[in-house]
Amino acid sequence: MILTTRRLILRPWEESDAESLFEYAKDPAVGPSAGWPPHTSVENSRAIIRAVLSASETYAVCRREDNRAIGSVGLMRGSRSRLDLPDTEGEIGYWIGVPFWGQGLIPEAVRALTRHAFCDLNLQTLWCGYFDGNEKSKRCQEKCGFVYHHTDRDILWELTGQTLTEHITRLTREDWGARTEGT
Repeated sequence: MILTTRRLILRPWEESDAESLFEYAKDPAVGPSAGWPPHTSVENSRAIIRAVLSASETYAVCRREDNRAIGSVGLMRGSRSRLDLPDTEGEIGYWIGVPFWGQGLIPEAVRALTRHAFCDLNLQTLWCGYFDGNEKSKRCQEKCGFVYHHTDRDILWELTGQTLTEHITRLTREDWGARTEGT
């Protein structure tokens, strides 16, 4: 599936995206704030495309002007989520390369994925999380209508080996519908 917005194309990841992925995912300002270590090589990025980013409902975030991967947005439905959700719910995760911060591209991508989740996949609730100190992610979730639900403290995050605090937000289909009626 391919989703489009005014400025973006959200499409499945391809192995040919490995160089672009490495360019942005090697930056230590990106991965650790999202819960994963910086990529170490183009081959490392290619392996991550194969093992992680090739999952269904995981999309490369690309600008329309060049279709080059600059970030990622994904939806983990039901048991694929680490939040132990029923099949009628999903968890959204995302990141974008530093040169594209502050342009509203990730909120645009999250809104497109939210519409897809509620309209095409008929999900009832979406969840999202951000770690302590990740104010950019918190703000993105607020812009997209997600509301604080709870905080999980002292989580051992296996990908980085860190103990973290994560704040969980949610958006129900009803709340999303009420927000989008006026737009």
